Amino acid sequence: MRIPMKKILLLLTLFVSQAMIAQKTRPPFFKAPEGMQLLSTDLHIHTVFSDGSVWPDIRVQEALREGLDLIALTEHLEYQPHKKDLPHPNRNRSYEVASAHLGSNDLLQLINGSEITRNMAPGHINAVFVQDANKLLHKDSLTGIEEANKQGAFVFWNHPHWPAQRADGIARLDPFHEDLIAKKLLHGIEVVNELTYSEEAFQLALDNNLTILGTSDIHGLTDWLFEIPEGGHRPMTFVLSKDSSEAELKKALFKGATVVWYKDMILGKPENINAVVRHNLSAASKGYMPNTSIAQVALTNHSALPMQLEYLGPLSFQKQSRFITVPPYETLMFEIRTKTQVEALTLHFKIQNAWLGPKQNPILPIKVFL
Repeated sequence: MRIPMKKILLLLTLFVSQAMIAQKTRPPFFKAPEGMQLLSTDLHIHTVFSDGSVWPDIRVQEALREGLDLIALTEHLEYQPHKKDLPHPNRNRSYEVASAHLGSNDLLQLINGSEITRNMAPGHINAVFVQDANKLLHKDSLTGIEEANKQGAFVFWNHPHWPAQRADGIARLDPFHEDLIAKKLLHGIEVVNELTYSEEAFQLALDNNLTILGTSDIHGLTDWLFEIPEGGHRPMTFVLSKDSSEAELKKALFKGATVVWYKDMILGKPENINAVVRHNLSAASKGYMPNTSIAQVALTNHSALPMQLEYLGPLSFQKQSRFITVPPYETLMFEIRTKTQVEALTLHFKIQNAWLGPKQNPILPIKVFL
């Protein structure tokens, strides 16, 4: 049975409208530090205009459904496996199609990008906030990267741990990358790509003052790859920005003000991770149990991340061990033995699933007034 085109268009409209309503009503992934915004982004995405499997409008609809603030379409410049079926000399076309579909919707920002696709070194390099992707298509990778910088693009190294280009899966710099960093032509590095995480890339970012990024690098459907209907999510880079304008977001990216959310963990530079953790975990006193020195405390998680905590202090808990998990957007009640009744208590927790360097967790002191 053939479905009338008007009905198909109506169903698509309802689909997008429901996604918009869901985005407006869902709580923020993370509570932003005071005076700042935490903008959820995915800066590495593909469609049929390079080696992806979907039309650009699907990428827009996925992002709206998942609550992202900004995405970049980053088609391969050189690698065009669908060109026999979809010849397109204009490398901006994916962005143009997606922009037309998004229209004036202010729930999602869309920016133009490209993936310079080369053997190692330099490997695959993304440029976002590009003005004209066609001008990045050069015979050699260096002039393409230089052109991206001339356009004011933010440039980062994709999946430096990809086994197809690093057989041992270890991210490391080649002289080419060192030269790019020295000349300030390379600004960031993917520490998380799709389903993978690289501690070595994390350390490279810290050692070379590169912006830390996590992206989906999605080619198929995000629902399938990241099991979103079952509660999963794509990797996201959260940008700590003064506001949601493109200018401020771009400035924050160059500054390195990012936190990556990957599976059930977050990672980033110490100043960024500490700020986010501090604003997403709070405690309140519920007083002492009658006729005891056992304090009752409510620990609240304001984020979508299950906070996995280890208590580091000398006191003991009444019902829990020193290991506590506070589920997303929930409050956990616990009792702690203070030996004598006190007016205030400082609890030190190690956040076991937050990382400010390879194998380095933040320690958060929380003061509770009893």
